[in-house]
Amino acid sequence: MTLPDSECTASGLIRSKAASDPERIFIVKDGARLSYGEAERLSRKLARGLLAAGAGKGTRVGLLLPNGPDWVLAWLAAARIGALVVPLNTFYQARELGFVLRHADVHTLLTAARFLNNDYLERLEKFAPELSGHGAAPLRLRSLPFLREVRVWESDGGERPWTSGGAAALEALADATPGIDDALLEEVEREVRPADPMVVIYSSGSTANPKGAIHTHGTVLRHAHNLNGFRDLIAADRIYSPMPFFWVGGFCFTLVSAMHVGARLYCQDVFEPGKTLDLIERERITMVAGWPHFGKAMAEHPSFAKRDLTSIRAGNLYDLLPEGARPSDPELRSNSLGMTETCGPHTFDRMDGDLPEKLRGSFGRSVPGVAHKVVDPESGRTLGPDEFGEICARGYPVMQGLYKVEREDAFDADGYYHTGDAGFFSAEGHLFFKGRLGEMIKTGGANVAPRELELVMATLPEILAAHAVGIPHPERGENVAVAVVLRERAKLDAATLHTRLKDQLSAYKLPRHTFFVTSAEIPMTDSGKLDRHKLRDALAKRVAAGEG
Repeated sequence: MTLPDSECTASGLIRSKAASDPERIFIVKDGARLSYGEAERLSRKLARGLLAAGAGKGTRVGLLLPNGPDWVLAWLAAARIGALVVPLNTFYQARELGFVLRHADVHTLLTAARFLNNDYLERLEKFAPELSGHGAAPLRLRSLPFLREVRVWESDGGERPWTSGGAAALEALADATPGIDDALLEEVEREVRPADPMVVIYSSGSTANPKGAIHTHGTVLRHAHNLNGFRDLIAADRIYSPMPFFWVGGFCFTLVSAMHVGARLYCQDVFEPGKTLDLIERERITMVAGWPHFGKAMAEHPSFAKRDLTSIRAGNLYDLLPEGARPSDPELRSNSLGMTETCGPHTFDRMDGDLPEKLRGSFGRSVPGVAHKVVDPESGRTLGPDEFGEICARGYPVMQGLYKVEREDAFDADGYYHTGDAGFFSAEGHLFFKGRLGEMIKTGGANVAPRELELVMATLPEILAAHAVGIPHPERGENVAVAVVLRERAKLDAATLHTRLKDQLSAYKLPRHTFFVTSAEIPMTDSGKLDRHKLRDALAKRVAAGEG
């Protein structure tokens, strides 16, 4: 079923869902339940507040909040007025957070003061020390030249003189500002079209810093709707997924997909197998989705055998599915291939039945509306069926471009995006994905750029050289491993290295295996460059032997 144009903007979608069934529960977290009607009403008030604060179409609005009702309302409010939303990774340390805020030209930051062990206001001051002596907004910072306002989403004494109030303050501002009423908002919303950019989603690039993929309202909403055609997702579903909304999998394939059918979505701040099993059992969850290691961790919990999980009927956490719905072999269930730049999966197929043996390990077919080609990575020549090369994609879910990158540097002359993924399509159109052409490490669903980790390690005085690679892992895909060469007479152990890196890198980027080696043990090519393939193989053997 084609998605009508009236539901191809954020405002159109939430208005439609609220009008059809306002009392239906939308999102649940820690006992708080937000209905579709409440999401429309409260995001409308926040949208008016953003207008009153000076935001509008094209304003870059950063969003640094954990999964839950606050994230959803803030996103909807900003998107409804045509702002360009920049979802921010809640794992970011000061350097990473500052880079994305500056690179994305964020004007207004909507943030929690802290989340778990993360103090975001402290990190902002660490990246931009001039904040410490700054007064009230508007901000004027050389380190963040476009940032004018930081709005804190809770009042617990963690604010600074340079912060402004969050949701309640924006609602009060809307009510106190003449002319900022629902009628004005409706006119604003009429000028937000499916072709307008909605989000810039950052993911680790193949170089040291993240890159931002620009997606429109139409792309996000149509793609989530179309992907639902491959899934048995219904309004009565209660969905549990730990996938963060700041990544495309959690945003498009979980949150927006649930909205399209009017399903209920459950969030937790932290995945803990026992507590998550409590949630699934108590709330009678019907669909479970995420990376395989989440399901494995719950299946290995001591209480698993005693749990009543009979409400679960579908999902890709196969360990939790009813026995009849589990695959005979996970390799005989179709996978999908996607990335931030393609707004999630660009190849897909049904995942609720076993494949024939000849399709073992396949990654589905091209999503309708997506064209693919496979090219020789050296010559650029287009290859035929069953020929191995780089996978390229073109079509409606592919990003408008990379932020601050000229179009001709992001796409080839025919408009294809070269994904950096390697594989081939069979004559029948089935994709067989074989890995990354480049160096990216894919760990637990997250991308880690080796160069970023290496640059941070190079700042430590004890280290002469350091190299990062991905070591295959059955549940996480890969684990980060590093080979470290120390300077003469320098002393450093793995625990100390880990502690120092924690201050500068997100937790998922930290090495799980650390090896201290000599320069002679680092494999090099004939041209004097690091041979990452040989290094990865060497470290993988050591891990298999129980080292590191």
